[in-house]
Amino acid sequence: MIVESIRPLLAISCPFICAFLILLFRKRPNIRESCTMFASILQFLIIFSMAPIIVEGNVIECPLFTIFTGLDFIFKVDAFGLIFAITSSSLWILVSSYSIGYMRSLREHAQTRYYACFALAIFGAVGIAMSKNLITMYFFYEALTIATYPLVAHDGLPEWGHKAEESDKAREARFAGRKYLAYLLTSGWCFFVAIVLTFYLTGTTDFENGGILTVASASRVTLMLLFALFMLGSMKAAWMPFHSWLPTAMAAPTPVSALLHAVAVVKAGVFVVVRIVCYIYGVDLMSALGLGIILACLASFTMIVANLFAIGEDNLKRMLAYSTINQLSFIILGVALLSPMGITGAMIHIPFHGFMKITLFLCAGAIMVVTGKRNISEMAGIGRIMPVTMMAFTIAAFGMCGIPPISGFITKWYICLGSMQAGVVAFLFVAVISSLQDVVYYFRVIRTAFFGKPAETNGGSGEEKTRNKETEHPVYLFMLIPLAITAIFSIMFCLFPHAFYILDLAQMAVRDLFGGVV
Repeated sequence: MIVESIRPLLAISCPFICAFLILLFRKRPNIRESCTMFASILQFLIIFSMAPIIVEGNVIECPLFTIFTGLDFIFKVDAFGLIFAITSSSLWILVSSYSIGYMRSLREHAQTRYYACFALAIFGAVGIAMSKNLITMYFFYEALTIATYPLVAHDGLPEWGHKAEESDKAREARFAGRKYLAYLLTSGWCFFVAIVLTFYLTGTTDFENGGILTVASASRVTLMLLFALFMLGSMKAAWMPFHSWLPTAMAAPTPVSALLHAVAVVKAGVFVVVRIVCYIYGVDLMSALGLGIILACLASFTMIVANLFAIGEDNLKRMLAYSTINQLSFIILGVALLSPMGITGAMIHIPFHGFMKITLFLCAGAIMVVTGKRNISEMAGIGRIMPVTMMAFTIAAFGMCGIPPISGFITKWYICLGSMQAGVVAFLFVAVISSLQDVVYYFRVIRTAFFGKPAETNGGSGEEKTRNKETEHPVYLFMLIPLAITAIFSIMFCLFPHAFYILDLAQMAVRDLFGGVV
């Protein structure tokens, strides 16, 4: 049943209006940050209020205008889209709180631009989640790219009216921003061409259960080339070899890294991949063309190689970046299996990975702010002076490795079952090997933090080296509380997955894809 409502429009409007208010109150930081917190909470409440309607089997639509026949700009909230919308809006609240502590502790420049662009990035992410068709999604997909560029290049872009710095850090940030735009804008053109070709072949760009393309739409070669264009248009998913923009983007402030990896950008990439596979091509056509196996092989290659890079990385944020590349392809592998279990695992891994990965990045940022350390080799004994932060890190790391009772265990369980359900046990071994690689580099950090002996060159007394530094400054609580909450939710999602609608929504979406038979 289709229910018309303005709630999708209200939800998308919240961050857009917030960005305007942030600029308006740029000279009053307390009000500026209050606008961010209020808008994030309001948006989440609006989005979450739609969950009971969707769980009952309904779909919410909010038509805006028609571009021309067959091409509408319209919002639609279905079960899968709501999963991504809930993920983005809930994490915006926590990252906003964290940003206050982070940006003020480091006395970062251009904080108004930072908060405004962050809000616009959420505007893009939630717009993608609530798009009914490819053309609506494309608008928000590109808006997300443009809004996040100033965040990636933050350290290299001066405040308005100031001269740009020429430090190594500033030049690195500007290079990261240029590379980010080069990859993602090029990807956007591929996406646009694929949308035009899809409309030419079908007369529509709407997302439909089972897909809108058929074997009669075009030749086999054309459909395979079109899929290649869609995948090139999904470079935000950071699949190899089009991944290098993501580790380079670690030049950004840590809350931005969290936005890139957990909240919006890369999640938008894998969200688009799932939409293309399930709602444009459909499971049957993907299987008939052999595209599922090709996509699964691409994902498997990316997972294994990305983890090899992570194992050899000493910089904590770059290690987490390669881990993200691996986990994104884990989602792609799940949907490429074209089985109900595999697709369910892929869908729920979007929010579950979001909460775990944002925990890891928030911990990395807290370590940098409190101690100034960025490399794993420098973090010996840091678990004694930042116990809450490193305990949260450990919880999220366990989840990434698939260890219960963290939510990552559920998604890996579903995708492993999905590989058996699809009759391709080889990908079960890929998932297991990838998880063992996760153990190698995550446990290296945990061992160093809790069991490593601080170097004598650090100076200070024994008491100094074991004193809890997380409570030294009240502003640190703005960072500590969000990372503790995301770590707790990473456990809660495993113990009570139905309590937060995530698993219910994913199972409903999969039932619709397979005609009620799973």
